[in-house]
Amino acid sequence: MTTAAHPLVVRARQLAADLLGPQAERVDQEGVPASHVKALKGSGLLGVNAPTEYGGAAAPAAVARETAEILAGACCSTWFVLTQHYTPVKLLASTELPVRERLLGPLAWGELLSGIAYAHVRAFPRVPVRATPERGGWRFDGTVPWYTGWTLNDVMLLAGVSEAGEVVFAFTEAREQPGLRPTAPMRLAALTAAHTVSLDVNGLWLSRDSVVLRTPREKFALVDRPRNTNASPAVFGVAYAALDLLDANPEAQETARSLRGRLDEARREAYVLWDHPVPHERIEERLAWKLRAHDLMRTATTAALVAGGGRSMALGSRAQRLAREAMFLLVQGQTAEVRHAHLGHLSELP
Repeated sequence: MTTAAHPLVVRARQLAADLLGPQAERVDQEGVPASHVKALKGSGLLGVNAPTEYGGAAAPAAVARETAEILAGACCSTWFVLTQHYTPVKLLASTELPVRERLLGPLAWGELLSGIAYAHVRAFPRVPVRATPERGGWRFDGTVPWYTGWTLNDVMLLAGVSEAGEVVFAFTEAREQPGLRPTAPMRLAALTAAHTVSLDVNGLWLSRDSVVLRTPREKFALVDRPRNTNASPAVFGVAYAALDLLDANPEAQETARSLRGRLDEARREAYVLWDHPVPHERIEERLAWKLRAHDLMRTATTAALVAGGGRSMALGSRAQRLAREAMFLLVQGQTAEVRHAHLGHLSELP
């Protein structure tokens, strides 16, 4: 790891060691508790990418990635709730619209936690949520298939596509209200703990002052593409956590050493591409290292299952939890482009 001296990395390690890691198996079965969110809000980690003048840390990208690795490796469900928060903060920091002054400070210093409801925009030409100008604001109609952090988040960033092909991002409170109704929490094979629901959006009206961004869909797709073709820090976090389990087993230490060297290489190369000055360039290389990271995560978590033997079948097994979290990360944020590349890659494996 390369940023161990940064205060936020130190705090992430303490939070992982003292709270998230020891309770991860219980949280996996019972759900991320409000007390975890309270600890995150008090840690400074909500403001890792926020401007200092609004109470954030304005930390380098390497710090944000490493804290994500640490938290995901300790408790992927808690990390997944937290990671929703960073896109709203980034959007607010890049705008001069009135909503910036209302929300950026509280989100940066940890008063509020935000969720996101915009992955469905990637389904275009299907439009799961339509945004329509109405009464000086915007009306939203449709279905948000996945929303994480329900009952834990304070606000949410919702996106819809207009008839003119414009993507409209606006904030609203993360609660049931006229025009916004959640389903029951989803039961999933992994990360059920992250409080994921679908949202029925039917005539939800949001004022002009709630809007943080309006952008052509094509421009959104260009900016969004690297988010899905880059290797996720969470993949490395879960893989390293599995290798730590192997290190604790004398029979598996040689396997851990072999995999760790390859994982270190994949991490190093993937992060070089993260830091490339033109985010939408070198897409094939980004995808290649993403898929390499997925292979190594899958191998590391499988090795942890094998080393644990029959004990790995118990729901309280750390190895099993990591393997299910790895399964989730294989498809998290998946686009048609990534799915096509991943299937082609798997078809070529020996």
